[in-house]
Amino acid sequence: ESGGRGSGAGEASHVRAHTHAHTHRERGSMAGAIKYTVVVPAYKESGNLEPLITQVFDALRAAGGMDTATELIVVDDNSRDGSEEIVEELAGRGLPCRILVRTDERGLSSAVMRGFDEAQGDALLCMDADLQHPPAKVAELLQALRDGAEFVIGTRYGEGTSISEDWPVHRRVISATARMMARPLTPLSDPMTGFFGIQKAKYKGAKNVNSIGFKICMELYVKAGIRNHREVPFLFGVRNEGESKLTGAVIVHYLLHLKDLYMFRYPVAFPAVVAVGVLFALYLLWCFLSLLF
Repeated sequence: ESGGRGSGAGEASHVRAHTHAHTHRERGSMAGAIKYTVVVPAYKESGNLEPLITQVFDALRAAGGMDTATELIVVDDNSRDGSEEIVEELAGRGLPCRILVRTDERGLSSAVMRGFDEAQGDALLCMDADLQHPPAKVAELLQALRDGAEFVIGTRYGEGTSISEDWPVHRRVISATARMMARPLTPLSDPMTGFFGIQKAKYKGAKNVNSIGFKICMELYVKAGIRNHREVPFLFGVRNEGESKLTGAVIVHYLLHLKDLYMFRYPVAFPAVVAVGVLFALYLLWCFLSLLF
């Protein structure tokens, strides 16, 4: 399913938005100071939110006072696990964070888009809530956007990167295979990453964005017509709290997502490639049957 850029994020949805004691006038004056927005999609991540948010703003403060120009939005899919109270308590301490609780919509990609749609900043960044994306790298990604990159990713691969030894072997194999399958679509070394940023103008100009699924980074890179990007290496850690969202259904959705992106990027060539692939598979089957009989 796909539609206009806001097809998933713009649908009617019951959302409980929580800020800390901002009047409309105060929010308007603050909006002029906000240059960067960090969006954190979340579901059942209450155990990670306080360390994540405090570490993000500590790192931004250390990077020349970027914390005063940054807001953080948690988009929560109605976890009912105390996440609202945690974010409200942090906002009460003066941290510029808020939470949007969606009560009749689900999904990571649409959550990211909802956060981007609500953003006050012109530089938009997405990161996971599970602390596998290091808060210390947030400033570097935002600075890349500030310096003119249309798109930036935190990458787990390439020179200067590493993955925790505790990350399961099967997850490494799945990731490597998925990256190889996406290579004709994008030069990104890590198109599967959930740690990425985009200029708001490029996000707003993205066409026919599919908000279904998990790989919104690759979706936006392709659909926004990105011409230049930066990559920031980081150590990919293991999850501290909560459970992994990777399931068989997610893998199937990824394959269907790839099919849609190939049709978008190569509308003329894609049917021919599929036909050749089917013929090759039939040829291999014929060779196998010939050996048996």
